[in-house]
Amino acid sequence: MAALALGIIGFGIMGERLLRQALPHPAFRLSGIWDPSPAAAARLAAADPELRMAADAEAVIAGCDTLYVAAPPAAHIPLARAALKAGKAVLLEKPLATDPVEAAAFVAEAEAMGARAAVNFPMASSPAVAQLRAWREEIGAPQRLEIETHFARWPRGWQQDAASWLSRRAEGGFTREVVSHFLFLTRRQLGPLELISAKPEYPAGDLAETGIAAELTAGGIPLRLTGSVGRIAEDEANAWTLTAARGAIRLRNWSLAERLGDDGQWHMAPDAIPNERMRPMTLRGQMDKLAAMTRGEPHALATLREALEVQTVVEAMLAG
Repeated sequence: MAALALGIIGFGIMGERLLRQALPHPAFRLSGIWDPSPAAAARLAAADPELRMAADAEAVIAGCDTLYVAAPPAAHIPLARAALKAGKAVLLEKPLATDPVEAAAFVAEAEAMGARAAVNFPMASSPAVAQLRAWREEIGAPQRLEIETHFARWPRGWQQDAASWLSRRAEGGFTREVVSHFLFLTRRQLGPLELISAKPEYPAGDLAETGIAAELTAGGIPLRLTGSVGRIAEDEANAWTLTAARGAIRLRNWSLAERLGDDGQWHMAPDAIPNERMRPMTLRGQMDKLAAMTRGEPHALATLREALEVQTVVEAMLAG
């Protein structure tokens, strides 16, 4: 089977991570990369000295079978529209847009045209999430869910190249960048999301939120969500904790599937590994699904509709 031509627009950390999985993947060949940033060009040269930036975004779209959009959020929909109009498949980073109305219009357009398009929520391919699904069958009916996301600083240290927009209220913030992943997981595990109340905390100026507290339901199950910046010493700590009729399970720090034992202690799954080691496995699974989508085959990537539902809830929380 011929390799699929993969184009990448936006070569920050996410673009680089996906590239490193794409280069050895048998289903893909790299057809083009574009990012206007000099830092991105240096990153590309470090990843592979033989690779060069394309002339522009249009050249990347013209030469690919499937396009990965990892540019800042304001560029997501214009680039995706151009690629879909050209008959390409598209994998978008989240959020779809910073304006939920614009995002909803785009999703309706894409669905009407039967577009091959999805959003990169890696938990769709996480081995740890697969373990949670297996445990769900054993712990009975869900009763309540708690999501916690806390950071020493925002943006995180490895995100500083994108701090110009990640730190700002218009496009950035941890609720869009991190909480959205756990809301996607919640939607897949429990059902539709409904926001009851939210209280964001903002510093002066146009900086992104430093705290969030919200009450929601997911498939009718109560959900309590909290997040903060500057209140913990470690770089990041997060947990998705589901309590059910016959026990409790959680996903901690992205990749550690844990189950509450009869002794009242949390016990990790036997094959649990830190996120640094699980991330390549998860992204490989995403690439497998992207190949299936590009070929018009069934896949389990996050749909545009799922991403829209998550974004709608996120923007409502940030609006308070």
